[in-house]
Amino acid sequence: MPESLPSGAPPPGFRVIDLTQPLSPATPMWPGSAPPAAAVESDLARDGFFTRRVGMSEHTGTHLDAPAHFVAGRAGPDAIPPHRLVVPAVVLDAPGSPDGALTAAAVRADEAARGRVPAGCAVLVRTGWDRHLDDPARYVGALDFPGVAVDAAELLVARGVVGVGIDTLSVDRGAATDFPVHGRVTLPAGVWHLEGLVNLAALPHRGALLFVGVLPLVGGSGAPARVLAVLPDA
Repeated sequence: MPESLPSGAPPPGFRVIDLTQPLSPATPMWPGSAPPAAAVESDLARDGFFTRRVGMSEHTGTHLDAPAHFVAGRAGPDAIPPHRLVVPAVVLDAPGSPDGALTAAAVRADEAARGRVPAGCAVLVRTGWDRHLDDPARYVGALDFPGVAVDAAELLVARGVVGVGIDTLSVDRGAATDFPVHGRVTLPAGVWHLEGLVNLAALPHRGALLFVGVLPLVGGSGAPARVLAVLPDA
């Protein structure tokens, strides 16, 4: 195993939660997509330094869907303004069953308990599906994982969110093979997605600040991202 760097310390008064999958040939992928691959270009023993050439789908592991993913002529990952990538996070819970979905009724119930979903935030949908990440046959399965219902997506767009994230392969339910949320609701409204998140169980429903370190790939449909949440110390 590679040696780990010293853990250091987060900024005083804060703690940092990593919401990102590691990327390797073992990363679970959408059916038909090749996993990440790397080839050594420069070798320490031979060249005195180490580099690799890496190839992967734009939608690998923890990644961002830009509006261009489903809407011609819309923004790619390089065109999303930085201020829309550092935003407050609202965590909403959804059933973790294969046919589960975040519904508009569930959003309104959360708002009744915790306050209205504010404009300018990102909503992270916590289903607990990342518990299957080490079992790709279950995590991907026959595309039988939970997601976001169209009525919930429409309500979140109306609330003015800038992004929607989830701990599954897709914001749409796996069974929704026509991608109604992607194609008809969120991306056409300029709302980005984060898919393949992990560790949402460590976040409160309100109070985290989200940092989305997406690769600014010019002309892309999306890109892998290092996603971090910053929380005040309890």
